[in-house]
Amino acid sequence: MNQLNSVIVEGNVTKQPVSKEPVPGFKVADFTIGVNRYSKDKNGNWKEEVSFIPVHVQNKMADYAVEKAVKGRGVRVVGRLKQERWKTAEDKWESRMLVVAEHIEYKPVKVEGEAESGKSVEEEIRMAEAATASAEELAEAAAF
Repeated sequence: MNQLNSVIVEGNVTKQPVSKEPVPGFKVADFTIGVNRYSKDKNGNWKEEVSFIPVHVQNKMADYAVEKAVKGRGVRVVGRLKQERWKTAEDKWESRMLVVAEHIEYKPVKVEGEAESGKSVEEEIRMAEAATASAEELAEAAAF
């Protein structure tokens, strides 16, 4: 029986897709997305955490990704995690995790100075700060 292995990742394409045809009639493409996470530290300063996630697509989705997943474009990838393992020349095991895409949503191409929602980046930050403040207030209220 298969166990649950499902992931949804949303970010921006950081590496243009590269298409290959390892076997005639079977296409694959690989690209990377950057996922940003913003949070406040204990001093109340905003900090940013960035993760770079490799994405693997197959068949017709690979052709479409090469065409649509241009560097900088926002995407939402639904798929599963896969671990690749190999032995190095020094006889050590190495591994990496990647997302095997089952569905990709392509966001509208960003216009300079606008966030993907159409709001300015400053508006997005103000909204994030308000959401964080509301979450903190809820946590304090729940403590009583």
